[in-house]
Amino acid sequence: MNTHHRSEKSRAKPVRKGLHPKNLHNQGYDFPALVKSHPALAPYVKPNAYGELSIDFADPLAVKTLNAALLNRYYNIVDWDIPEGALCPPIPGRADYIHYMADLIGFGLGREQPSIKLLDIGTGANGIYPLLACQIYGWQCVGSDINPQSLENVATIINHNPTLKDRFTLRTQHDKNHIFEGIIQAGEFFDISVCNPPFHASLDEALKGSQRKLHNLAHSRGEQKATTQSPTLNFGGMGAELWCKGGEQLFLKKLIRESQAYSTQCRWFSSLVSKADNVKPAKKLIGKLGAVDSREIEMRQGNKVTRVLAWTFM
Repeated sequence: MNTHHRSEKSRAKPVRKGLHPKNLHNQGYDFPALVKSHPALAPYVKPNAYGELSIDFADPLAVKTLNAALLNRYYNIVDWDIPEGALCPPIPGRADYIHYMADLIGFGLGREQPSIKLLDIGTGANGIYPLLACQIYGWQCVGSDINPQSLENVATIINHNPTLKDRFTLRTQHDKNHIFEGIIQAGEFFDISVCNPPFHASLDEALKGSQRKLHNLAHSRGEQKATTQSPTLNFGGMGAELWCKGGEQLFLKKLIRESQAYSTQCRWFSSLVSKADNVKPAKKLIGKLGAVDSREIEMRQGNKVTRVLAWTFM
């Protein structure tokens, strides 16, 4: 009886990569289906060294087109596009963050939850977190950014997707020294704030990071060197998307400090933390400022582990 039960279990389709169980991308990319819903992807899809269909992840245009196809097929978003050189987010990992935040505030998939409000700090030209939160959970979202060109691009995406118009609003941060101030309005309340902080301390460091990423990518595919001479574009970002003075550590410090002033206007504050060394000092500061709860959430994709740090004063 018991053995039978075990063999049944082992025959179930394995969930690869370790993404959140509700993540639609747990079985990898279905390229034929993606090409069908977004024909523009077709020229980029070719068998890789292992004979499996794939794209060249070192080609920024291929990655951008894959994103547009994923958003189209799985999230009913049409005409997603970003300007050349803007940060191109990996959709499965970004969806993971949203799913984990839904767990954190106690909402699973099911009916839509338009009463839930999400704030995305530094939404960038891609607007990815609000787009996913609107389409997966039906939340009300606000995206803020310091770069007006980035917000203009997101506004174009919203205009092409009429269902987003009542759900996703944009706000400009006019003061680079502030994060929540000037964005969270008097009497306003958010259930969750998300953030993908700039992780490099300078443009130079950002370029080196991109170069290293491309080198690792080429190496993992058994190539001698990266196939593109322009490392900034693929993982690149426009200025503030990718780097800020003091890098991730200083940005997190600023984010946590300023969150205290808005402790009654947002239930959970959260941020991605790309450098493991930045977790401990951030947690210490969170505790020092009087947060009543903090969580470190690990997200896995293949061998890659990313962390979300979340805290609340309520």
